[in-house]
Amino acid sequence: MNYLLKNGQLLVDERLQAQDVLVVDGKIAAIGADLEATTATVIDLHGDFISPGLVDLHVHLRDPGQTYKETIKTGSQAAAHGGFTFVGAMPNLTPVPDNAAQIQKMVVRNQAEAVIRIGQYATITEQRTAGKLVDFPALKAAGAFAFSNDGSGIQDADTMYQAMRAAKAVNLPLAAHVEDDSLLHGGVMNAGAKADELGLPGISNVVETAQLARDLVLAQATGVHYHVCHVSTAESVQMIRLAKQAGVQVTCEVTPHHLLLSDRDIPADQGNYKMNPPLRSEHDRQALIAGLIDGTIDCIATDHAPHGTDEKQQSMRQAPFGIVGSETAFSLLFTNFVKTRIFTLAQLINWLSYRPAQLFNLPTSGQLKSGQPADLAIFDLKHRYQITADSLYSKGKNTPFIDNQVYGETVYTLVAGQIVYQRGGTTK
Repeated sequence: MNYLLKNGQLLVDERLQAQDVLVVDGKIAAIGADLEATTATVIDLHGDFISPGLVDLHVHLRDPGQTYKETIKTGSQAAAHGGFTFVGAMPNLTPVPDNAAQIQKMVVRNQAEAVIRIGQYATITEQRTAGKLVDFPALKAAGAFAFSNDGSGIQDADTMYQAMRAAKAVNLPLAAHVEDDSLLHGGVMNAGAKADELGLPGISNVVETAQLARDLVLAQATGVHYHVCHVSTAESVQMIRLAKQAGVQVTCEVTPHHLLLSDRDIPADQGNYKMNPPLRSEHDRQALIAGLIDGTIDCIATDHAPHGTDEKQQSMRQAPFGIVGSETAFSLLFTNFVKTRIFTLAQLINWLSYRPAQLFNLPTSGQLKSGQPADLAIFDLKHRYQITADSLYSKGKNTPFIDNQVYGETVYTLVAGQIVYQRGGTTK
């Protein structure tokens, strides 16, 4: 179906301007004022904001292996609910997509079962936690769009060195979860005064930074596109800043929750505040914000990590790591940073759309211009709404942001010109 999106607001030269968008045969046919079309269904947006579809480089869909937590269908519906039209699906699955056959199977399933576009990560090593490298050329040929062992840091330096050489040879990004297991000591939250107050074992910043330092040296030696997942510490930001200045091809992401919360916001020993990396200090949080603004941090990614309600309704000692984020990212960030004038709307859309698409070479995502696929998100920036567990499309309700009052509710999400989410719709 063709659509004429009337009376929208688009970013033009970083300012909102009244514009219409004509969608024909799945593509953006025209953008301008007072457009008309006799063969298109007209949708009056009443001044809502039309954005390029958001791009999330880091989600966990749990399918196959843990479908009680999420499925390809529910995870993609959750992403569409949040305005995302592309997500990168991490490979911590069962069976692990560490060979061509499994990657091919996942690519086919993602295309058949998702309502949005999905890029499938392959693992870096066999079984994701083993030391033997995967067949990088075969996995690329089978459809992998990048490589990651997310959820586990690569503990052996030579394994990482050889993996970087292999990823460089096939010209795909290597996305690293940086975590030195020998420094963890059973930690469940950030080490510091709050952990001491709650009587919980802490995770120090060096768990992240020690492995990051090693990897930056190896990335410089190999020339790989090295992408750091969920940066969380001030030291990491400074190390990446210096590495970029030295010419290392390093990029990185930060999550909404690390931008929004610090460990002092944790009210008690509650599983919904347990994530990996943990919520850090307020000093670290401010460094992440500064690093995003100055370009050291390239983009925002949710690390959407659904879990069962019973799993998260227990002490941090027992609860699994991770919170959901696909459906709340834009509204929380818009409300807390754009409306408070810390970020501009143009900056936020860049970090959530254009920049991640550019980083991972996704030419049909992250842009809003004539001739491009009509992957669009439309947000209501004027009216406040409440985040509720019942409103989430994800099977996971594990987030500390339930009951927050926010702006920026998704009104429509379109992928290839088709409406895949509509506010008030019943396709949950």
